[in-house]
Amino acid sequence: MSANQSQQTSYSISDLSKEFDITTRSIRFYEDQGLLKPKRRGQTRIYSLKDRVRLKLILRGKRLGFSLAETRRLFELYDADKSSTSQLHTMLDLIDEKKAALQQQMDDIKVVLMELTSAETQCRAALEDGGKAKA
Repeated sequence: MSANQSQQTSYSISDLSKEFDITTRSIRFYEDQGLLKPKRRGQTRIYSLKDRVRLKLILRGKRLGFSLAETRRLFELYDADKSSTSQLHTMLDLIDEKKAALQQQMDDIKVVLMELTSAETQCRAALEDGGKAKA
């Protein structure tokens, strides 16, 4: 972040789009979902530092596999309880759920890989048997 950005308190949609390398359409979508609440000056959206931080958190949550509903829930908890105790407990619960889901996916992938390896072995054996029978 440049020195100019660290002192900046308002942002245009194009500022945020460039900074986070996302489309303005994505930012408007998050606004439509109630996750961002820019002020308006005519047709121009003016995003606050809070909106910028929220956008950063939305994108981080997305990378970690959190749904927008889960992200919204965390924002609502934070808005209701600035001490963030309940938000942190909820975040820990969500992290546990995500880790469990990812572990299940890993287990499922391992099973599918074993099944594919077994099918591959059977196909190769059938090809070898077929090749010997014709020879």
